[in-house]
Amino acid sequence: MRGDFWDRARAVTFTLMRIVVGLMFAQHGAQKLFGWFGGHQVTNLLSQLGVAGVLEFVGGLLVAFGLLTRAVAFVLAGEMAVAYFLQHATHGPWPILNRGEPAVLYCFIFLFLAAHGAGPFSLDAFLFARRRELAPHRGEGGRR
Repeated sequence: MRGDFWDRARAVTFTLMRIVVGLMFAQHGAQKLFGWFGGHQVTNLLSQLGVAGVLEFVGGLLVAFGLLTRAVAFVLAGEMAVAYFLQHATHGPWPILNRGEPAVLYCFIFLFLAAHGAGPFSLDAFLFARRRELAPHRGEGGRR
């Protein structure tokens, strides 16, 4: 009984973290793409800021919904690593001083999501569970 509670709490809090991180990240993209939330809208989607805006807005929403989470999170972790080294590390080595804390945190949260997936309450779980149900069984110990 006790394990059931903690297993459920772990699944729910993991899901909440994924959704909140995805929606917060999408807001950064919305600032760049649409000028929302006090941002400045980019005029060229092929510029560095334009590409970042698309990655952040679309990627954040995909993470929030838990769709293609591992691949998207891996790409977003890379984007945040690049952002840190191009925009923040040039102002000193410490994220607390060069204002790079959000980039570092997002980078490592996305690496965590890339390694662990979207969790049980996600579109990935729904779609891949459905795929497993439809896949033919290949025998005991065999791969599906």
